[in-house]
Amino acid sequence: MAIRNDQGIVLRGYPFGESHRVVVLLSPTHGKLRTVAKGVRKTKSRFGGRLEPFTHVDLVLYEGKNLDTITQVSIISAFPQLRNDLDRVLAASTMIEVVDAVAQEDEPSNRLFLLLHKGLAVLDAAPPHPDLVTAFLLKAADIIGVAPSFDTCAGCGRADGLHRFSFADGGSVCDTCRLPGAYALREGVVPYLAAVAAADLAGLPAANPAFSREALGVTKRFVEYHLEREIESLVMLNE
Repeated sequence: MAIRNDQGIVLRGYPFGESHRVVVLLSPTHGKLRTVAKGVRKTKSRFGGRLEPFTHVDLVLYEGKNLDTITQVSIISAFPQLRNDLDRVLAASTMIEVVDAVAQEDEPSNRLFLLLHKGLAVLDAAPPHPDLVTAFLLKAADIIGVAPSFDTCAGCGRADGLHRFSFADGGSVCDTCRLPGAYALREGVVPYLAAVAAADLAGLPAANPAFSREALGVTKRFVEYHLEREIESLVMLNE
């Protein structure tokens, strides 16, 4: 057993025993961490509110056989502004849910960590851009190796006539390569998605209301297809 330092963004937590809590975090060096904060559910817990979701923390951990124990924690960034607005909370919850679904334990996750940190920082700075969640989902898909193709047909590689989107084939497809179930896209949606995917989260192009909602819908279904699960927070976000 050993003591080590780490950092992470809190994804979620759940009760453990009478007064403890399991805290799940994303670490840039160790991927998904499942830790235990002893006594955190007591009124006089020394951890206070430092282990709430969305919080970026610095940790001292005592390594255990199954769960590492948090012995010290300090806040690096609490992202306080995003917590005061429902739209920001829902967007942040979607980011957290997707990261929790794709992050692996004991695997370096620096790119995923930086993406999540950037997403939370952008939400903390301003209300969510209409395409922010779409961009985040597309960048997460790229990190895990399933980024959809927008510029060329996922089947044959041609660059024109991309009127369909296939979740199984991995992106845009031409009429020749389309399979049953391929989603019909309106003219202009594919280049719109390509622009959103390429942009920085803090510098997204002006949203087009005619395309924004459809772009999110296509991206949501694509990510859910590859995760093999529904993104529950997106259901609330779309209400």
